[in-house]
Amino acid sequence: MSDEYAFLKMLRSRIVHDGARGLFDDVAVLPVGDSRLVLTSDTIVEGVHYLPADPPADIGWKLAAVNLSDLAAKGARPVGCMLNYALSGDAAWDAAFLDGLHEALDRHAMPLLGGDTVRMPAGSARSYSLTAMGEATGAMPSRSGAQAGDRLFVTGPVGDAGIGLELARSDPTASGPLVDAYRRPRPRLAEGTLLAPFATAMMDLSDGLLIDAARMAQASDVAITIDHVPLSLALEKARGASTAVQIAAARAGDDYELLFALPRGATPPVRAIPIGYVSSGTGLTLMIDGAAVPLPGRLGWEH
Repeated sequence: MSDEYAFLKMLRSRIVHDGARGLFDDVAVLPVGDSRLVLTSDTIVEGVHYLPADPPADIGWKLAAVNLSDLAAKGARPVGCMLNYALSGDAAWDAAFLDGLHEALDRHAMPLLGGDTVRMPAGSARSYSLTAMGEATGAMPSRSGAQAGDRLFVTGPVGDAGIGLELARSDPTASGPLVDAYRRPRPRLAEGTLLAPFATAMMDLSDGLLIDAARMAQASDVAITIDHVPLSLALEKARGASTAVQIAAARAGDDYELLFALPRGATPPVRAIPIGYVSSGTGLTLMIDGAAVPLPGRLGWEH
């Protein structure tokens, strides 16, 4: 059992407000008038979520993007955010971080409303948190609504960010689509809005396809079978498409595509890739080239 899992289990015994959704989703929801306020908060830490040599503008972008991705998974419209910022002691670095942050916020119309600043002890890893707020007026799928007979889809290929991280770790000056996927993920807000009225369950892929699909299966009390691991042309060119590569892509994190379930026979209203299906039972099954393969010991990223 991971530390994160154990900690969440303790927290769930103390959560009493319905807006917390039992801590089985990535957001909290509060009714406000005729709509609902959707709240999410994410932290990125140096050496954990990004490399110390990553460009500060890309770190700022990523902090915004990972929060926006949670709103996208609920079909919510961004309305504002609050930033908790650890001062770097380097004014130029801080300015570049804010340039990247605001580039992402401006692109997705999420204004910065306030927050807090701190100074970390010398030598400490830098840490940044953003709390994002969105508005939902229609259907808002959770990860717990998947039903037997549903088909499973993702909005794009998986594994690019994992390879991008490897490339950036070996060469901080590396560039290209795989490095971009790691440093500047694209939250699928437009897709989330279009999918929300139809998806029985939806979540973003932050920790890896396998572990996030397993979480959807557990939350929905169903079994999920993944029978296709979609790879990009860039990834196949860099690593090929062997069984080992597909398994590595399926357990890599930081993709921020949307994983969603639709009733059998329904056509996605957005460009999406079918990757599996939902059935009665429990657990996760992975199939490659028509045959079931053993799941890796670690399905994805866990703290």
